[in-house]
Amino acid sequence: MIDLFPLMRPVLGLFEPERAHRLTIMGLKTGFGPRDRTADPASLNVDLFGLKFKNPLGIAAGFDKNGEVPDAMLAMGMGFAEAGTVTPRPQAGNPRPRVFRLPDQGAVINRLGFNNQGHAFLRRRLEARRHRGGIVGVNIGANKDASDRIADYEAGIRAFEDLASYFTVNISSPNTPGLRALQGREELEILLTRVLKARTSRVPILLKIAPDLTAADRADIAAVALDLKLDGLIVSNTTIEREGLVTGPYARETGGLSGKPLFPLSTQVLADMYRLTGGKVPIIGVGGISSGADAYAKIRNGASLIQLYSALTYEGPALVTRIKRELVEVLKRDGFARISDAVGVDVNG
Repeated sequence: MIDLFPLMRPVLGLFEPERAHRLTIMGLKTGFGPRDRTADPASLNVDLFGLKFKNPLGIAAGFDKNGEVPDAMLAMGMGFAEAGTVTPRPQAGNPRPRVFRLPDQGAVINRLGFNNQGHAFLRRRLEARRHRGGIVGVNIGANKDASDRIADYEAGIRAFEDLASYFTVNISSPNTPGLRALQGREELEILLTRVLKARTSRVPILLKIAPDLTAADRADIAAVALDLKLDGLIVSNTTIEREGLVTGPYARETGGLSGKPLFPLSTQVLADMYRLTGGKVPIIGVGGISSGADAYAKIRNGASLIQLYSALTYEGPALVTRIKRELVEVLKRDGFARISDAVGVDVNG
């Protein structure tokens, strides 16, 4: 795998974060990206949601909001890609500047606000790759000015049910006012009941939750997930907490914090949700992963799959290969034949 990112990183760093991100997407669209043709070892294969993942690493939502480069991410060696968050109607998101780098802390703060080109655009992109294979999920959200936000999630299911490998219901972004209120038990039961009813097939539906939840909130979400037989959870989204996590001139910018500082908090919430659901609801772990050791910690704390984003902006595509190699090594060291054998062992033990 040829990785030109080290050569491009100083150049991209000269641009403000959103411009650098757009240049990265444009480069990937034109074939400027590494390809990993090496077959993943059987120890990294994961069977979940009725899908066969060649490895547990995926690109988290937010990187490819409009489904422009899922195949480039899969070619890079990832086991799956997630497009979105997408809303029914296009929306510009919050005013700029709205993304802030904290490179010395391996962190990013964003308050993008579900900026995307809407259902119709994403549908055209996914239709164009329909026969290419690979696992591509769709992360659905609601327009900021929607009169019925739950109806927007139902519309997302209808718009992509024939194209999505799985759905993620995103109610945990801190950048759409009032959205996180849908994580309350009564609101969540109504939301998920309607969303599950909108589904006409067995495409998996997952719920992405925030790390900023009380113990009671976590227990309520676990109970609803079990009661409604939800297919899975994604733990977690970004945090609005700052105290003890980051310092510096951007530390007080509003928005969601991601990257290395999020790792301890998101991993604790992951372990709690695994314990609260008795391991019966599969979980995708995300938040602060930047090494094979981090990925393995997520798995041992209950994650069946994991997702990356912020660390890739700093370390580039070579991180994917490195994490997979390190995972193979630690699985062998600890006597686990497959990823699934290690899921939740630190919680169960």
